[in-house]
Amino acid sequence: MRVMITGGAGFIGSAVVRELSKNADCKVSVFDALTYAGNLDSIGEAQKIGDVAFFHSDLLNVDEVRQCLFSIKPNIVMHLAAESHVDRSIDGPKQFLETNVVGTFNILQVAVEFYNSISVDDRERFRFHHISTDEVYGDLEGTDELFTEETPYAPSSPYSATKAASDHLVRAWGRTYGLPVIITNCSNNYGPYHFPEKLIPHMILNALAGKPLPVYGDGSQIRDWLYVEDHARALIQVATEAKPGSTYNIGGHNEIKNIDVVRNICELLEELAPEKPAGVNRYEDLITFVKDRPGHDTRYAIDASKIKRELGWEPQETFESGLRKTVQWYLDNRTWWERVLSGEYRLGRLGVGEK
Repeated sequence: MRVMITGGAGFIGSAVVRELSKNADCKVSVFDALTYAGNLDSIGEAQKIGDVAFFHSDLLNVDEVRQCLFSIKPNIVMHLAAESHVDRSIDGPKQFLETNVVGTFNILQVAVEFYNSISVDDRERFRFHHISTDEVYGDLEGTDELFTEETPYAPSSPYSATKAASDHLVRAWGRTYGLPVIITNCSNNYGPYHFPEKLIPHMILNALAGKPLPVYGDGSQIRDWLYVEDHARALIQVATEAKPGSTYNIGGHNEIKNIDVVRNICELLEELAPEKPAGVNRYEDLITFVKDRPGHDTRYAIDASKIKRELGWEPQETFESGLRKTVQWYLDNRTWWERVLSGEYRLGRLGVGEK
């Protein structure tokens, strides 16, 4: 099996790479532009144990996309490359349009060229798996509603709007050009190797440094949290087992208010890192409420019953077990996140086609 993963040095992509690297019969090709969120340190162990190649390339360069895809000759393309931070999309939406919309258009165009060039047998095996987000659905009113695969799109931020656009492109290329596409929409991921600007790692590292723990508004926003390794296993199962044209929502069955997420982190740190920075009595004392984000969605919650019913997947981690593993990972892997915070991880980038 030959798998090409765009954005494979990012948070979710690297989890997929690490999982696939355990399979001796799988050749993994990571395609990544290594923007600020791409980190070769996150796939280093996978490259040691598995057949993992790295291509330093940009989706905005069609020639590079074509060169990589036609040289890799994948059975499966897993498209995870995306700009994904909501705050950054509000401050600078153009980059999100370029990467999430134009980048997706470019790889779809090349994927169709490639698909039309291969044998009938290879076409039967080929899949283009587009990985998206539950944020395309907007937010939910009340406490009982859930996002299903039939929920209408109503994105609220530049980020979610560009992801919604990319979803529509993938569906259209499937219907118009016959490309065998699959789409998955996931809830909030967390776990090891998460870029420090995201909520959970940001709170862990700020607390360890004795810095404020900024919470938007009153922290009442509700999210469904999915442990990234559970998500990686789901994505691989979908890519290898789902029928073309399928869409699956992937969730962790863990709806929690943002403020409770932060408090849970503080409680775990009290246990796992009792020696606090100077001047800190309790980690929870560092919680600081700040002005809410513009257009901030109130609640996300996924109905993941379809993927369980059709493919038998369900998360292995509860939020409690996954969060404990996550906090412990950051305590045990200081070198990884110190290299991110210092910017050292961005030095010595590789060239196209280099391992």
